[in-house]
Amino acid sequence: MKPKIIVCALGRTGYKIFNLLRHQGADVVGISDRPIPGERNDDIIIGDMRSPATLVAAGIRDAHTLVLSSSDDALNLAVLTQAKVLNPKIRIINRLFNRTLGDRLNRTLLNHVSMSVSALAAPIFAFAALGNKAIGQLQIFNQTWPIHEEIIHERHPWLGRKLSELWENRARMLIYYLPATGEFDLISAIADGKKLQAGDHLILGTKPQFHTHRTSRIRKWFKILTNLRQLSNYGRPVAVVTLALLSVVFLATFTYVFINFDTSIVDAFYFSVGMITGAGGKEEVAENAPDGLKIFTAIMMIVGAGVIGICYALINDFVLGSRIRQFWDAARVPSRNHYVVCGLGEVGMRTMQQFHAQGYEVVAIERDPNNRFLHAARSLGVPVIMEDARLSSTLAAANLKKAAALLVVTSNDMVNVEISLCAKGIQPKLPVVVRNQDPQFSLAVQQVFEFETVLCPNELATPAFAAAALGGKILGNGMTEDLLWVALATLITPAHPFCHQTIAESAKNADFVPLYLESKGRLIHGWELLRAYLLPGDVLYLTMPANKLDRVWRVETAELIAK
Repeated sequence: MKPKIIVCALGRTGYKIFNLLRHQGADVVGISDRPIPGERNDDIIIGDMRSPATLVAAGIRDAHTLVLSSSDDALNLAVLTQAKVLNPKIRIINRLFNRTLGDRLNRTLLNHVSMSVSALAAPIFAFAALGNKAIGQLQIFNQTWPIHEEIIHERHPWLGRKLSELWENRARMLIYYLPATGEFDLISAIADGKKLQAGDHLILGTKPQFHTHRTSRIRKWFKILTNLRQLSNYGRPVAVVTLALLSVVFLATFTYVFINFDTSIVDAFYFSVGMITGAGGKEEVAENAPDGLKIFTAIMMIVGAGVIGICYALINDFVLGSRIRQFWDAARVPSRNHYVVCGLGEVGMRTMQQFHAQGYEVVAIERDPNNRFLHAARSLGVPVIMEDARLSSTLAAANLKKAAALLVVTSNDMVNVEISLCAKGIQPKLPVVVRNQDPQFSLAVQQVFEFETVLCPNELATPAFAAAALGGKILGNGMTEDLLWVALATLITPAHPFCHQTIAESAKNADFVPLYLESKGRLIHGWELLRAYLLPGDVLYLTMPANKLDRVWRVETAELIAK
């Protein structure tokens, strides 16, 4: 029997999750606060999501999983508490923006999984900037592998190659196979020596490439010195006022020496500095001077007080305020082959973390000085330019002309389009990855303005929520056409339906693709994996269509695990 799933809050993201689950054959019920045109009342319950009566009407007491898809953390938390009262054993898939709260709930509550749209979407943005047209991601070997789809055409280099020739490569994992004609599962096609033909679809996971470039300390300082010319906007006011102060001091010193030749240059200079700063000293230089010189001294006192006050204020702002940090960040902007991220929100921050983890240099642009991710970004060593990215001067300060790619990921769609167009005006051939909240508008924007990639975070994350709702701890997921596939790990127990079978035999019967096997402390791959027998205690990592997960539902939920 398939587990019953309830999707709560049928907004844009929730309704997409609801439809995905329904298309995969899951027993799913939705809860919405308003009627949805074209939907039957027996599939969707209309009412207050926090009300016990609404949850009971949706079948909360017998449900296996509850998906909380609202963008309001407080609402999701309110529904969660009410659901746990009605069904303490229910499994919760909770969409949360607050990562700290999500981690605490995961540790506190049994069967609670918090998920973040930005965390799921950010690697896809990074992979797109790196030139990989990813349709999903896979978390294995403590790394995030991009998942992409290869469509075999007449000029494809793999046309005519046997699938078995692609199986053994450790840097590439075959995820799923959709033949152009007939129905073959991947393992059967490999065993039968089937060749790839035009129209075949092959889903692959590719090992992420790590950038090993490391700059020596001498070269880092050289880069800072060569970039000092970019810092005129930050240091110019301080330099101008300091120059004015020195000019006043030297003018006063020259005047006192010129009027009274008995006054030494040192005494005149000492008196001038003391007079202007208010510290005093060597007053006899002016006490016995002519009246004209005393008037000059009074004027210098007034002018000096104004100049020294402005100078103190600017230096204080530069050193104790944010200017020194902006000065240092601008000096550390890479000279070439870096990635520029506009917008330090959840998606921007996680995208930067993905680049940093793979060893790439990143520059961030953020105009909000109170942004909560500023400290986290700088702790990674990422220079942050505190300016408006819609200005061409700001993009020029980030060395946009020599950047590898630009990612525009602010929360405002119109601002994203404006920044992207400004960047294209500066460097027409620069790859630009743009964030957009509306998936239909995203396609139109990409076609009209010829941006390389326009991505919608909610659209990217929706399959992951649906996959998590279908059972177990999901390691990855992806979509191809209307097919949702998931990657998971299953613990083999004596009662497991795959126990004491070869992996090849189990894969053919259940239509899954094995990734690797953990057996007695060993990792088994390739051809040895297909020949291996599944024994109690083994952990099998696999991918399979979500609509065929009922073949794993015979396994208890506790046996679906992930490291």
